[in-house]
Amino acid sequence: MEVNSFPAVFFFDIINDPGEEMKIGLDTFACDGGKSGVGMYLTQVLKRFMPSEALFELFGWEYDRYTYSDVAPNFDFIPQCSIHGRTANSLWHVFRYPQFAIHRQYKACFFPAAHRYLPYKSPCPTIGVVHDMAAYFGNRKTRVHLGALLRMILPNSLRRMDRIIAVSEWVKQELIDRAHVKENRIEVVPNGIDHESFYPRQRNEESVLLIQPFSFRRPYVLCVSRIDHPVKNHAKLIEAFNIFKSKTKYPHRLVLAGGDSKNASIVKESASTSPWRSDIFFTGHFPTTSLPELYAGADFVVIPSMYEGFGMGAVEAMASGVPVICARAASLPETAEHAALYFDPLNAEDLADRMITLSTDREIYNECRRLGLERAQVFSWDKCVERTLQIIYETAGK
Repeated sequence: MEVNSFPAVFFFDIINDPGEEMKIGLDTFACDGGKSGVGMYLTQVLKRFMPSEALFELFGWEYDRYTYSDVAPNFDFIPQCSIHGRTANSLWHVFRYPQFAIHRQYKACFFPAAHRYLPYKSPCPTIGVVHDMAAYFGNRKTRVHLGALLRMILPNSLRRMDRIIAVSEWVKQELIDRAHVKENRIEVVPNGIDHESFYPRQRNEESVLLIQPFSFRRPYVLCVSRIDHPVKNHAKLIEAFNIFKSKTKYPHRLVLAGGDSKNASIVKESASTSPWRSDIFFTGHFPTTSLPELYAGADFVVIPSMYEGFGMGAVEAMASGVPVICARAASLPETAEHAALYFDPLNAEDLADRMITLSTDREIYNECRRLGLERAQVFSWDKCVERTLQIIYETAGK
């Protein structure tokens, strides 16, 4: 049976029956239970979804049933795909989703992680958010692994979408260049920042900062990212930290906040062989609710990634009033603009030089802080969600 072998008349009735309330499906697969950057995106979006023109319905893994119940208590959740795993979920999207969408009578479907899982065809209009094209970046050793099936069909699936939301101009160009999506189907809608959580906090003189469940000795340099080698570039950051410590003998510590991912053992081996290993601290997955305090307590934040679709860490740091050092790579210069110091992500000496600059030149430090606070004001979840809802309704034909 073909994937799209559903009755044409029934399909027409679903989409065009004026007496039906508009029902829109929202795919929570690949949002990592709200813990990853994509999960945080969905959480922030759902917090602000107050639709009066449509009925939104979530569908995803059974274990996600209560993940978003606090932020979307009035949305129904339909568990799907009982067999867990990337391949099983890819197959569900290709073969089961079309009939599921017909059965649920969706007038449109929203995919907040469209760069990970998508149906090949859909009986209703589709809108997807692409946060990055990391699965197509670099060689086999460096790129994010999607699985052979999805890697093969995803570009075609993206081209079949009615509308795509790209989180940055960088991602938009990646979609055009790598997936050959038509430019007129893509709109850039940047992510936002929760200014009620991320803001400058008063700095006291205490040498130890207590942030449950940890205590951090200050001063510290912070990097917030999953431990993923080589894309997130932690090994180069550790190399630069070694140079920084050797040249300055400053008491700074390096805090790496993020759960283990691809080749995390290589990063931890780099830390264990560092002459300054006692000053390098891995937190593992860090509680999202405590992240603002962690940012605010840092001396400065480093984002060494070779690939970022948006650069949320830069915005969170800037909004917290903390200077930022970014790799001159992917979307990071677009996100931080002139508010950050930049370095070659392949050059540890270059990064160490920027770290020394922020640690020794108070005028540059304060200027980066001021410009960062100004830049962070550009980003708003309210504006992001408002435009996203408009695109969903436009695509659904409302």
